[in-house]
Amino acid sequence: MHELDYAKMGARIRQLRKVKGWSQEKVAKKCGISLNFMGHIERGTRKMSMDTFVNLCRELETDADALLFGITQPSDTAAHGMWGQVGSKDHDSYVMYIQIMKSVADIMKSKGHFKEL
Repeated sequence: MHELDYAKMGARIRQLRKVKGWSQEKVAKKCGISLNFMGHIERGTRKMSMDTFVNLCRELETDADALLFGITQPSDTAAHGMWGQVGSKDHDSYVMYIQIMKSVADIMKSKGHFKEL
């Protein structure tokens, strides 16, 4: 079981926000929270509601595991979105695509291309 580290979670939120080139103010507005509270979240000095957490995940286009624990494994939902609507006859090629993407992610992680927070 993972233990929540709010400072690390805030750092991951900050990193994703900066990758998008967004200010704290922009993310705060998108999530319906104050700029001050957004700063507290990124510093890990205050806990957020589940609604705010869900809004952050949606606006930053990430999943809960990525923000909570830094686990960045692609979900089947995300892969379906990239792949498009997969018919039953395309299932084997879809499974192969997922295996390839996971292999690429593992290689990049082993080479230090993914910064772990």
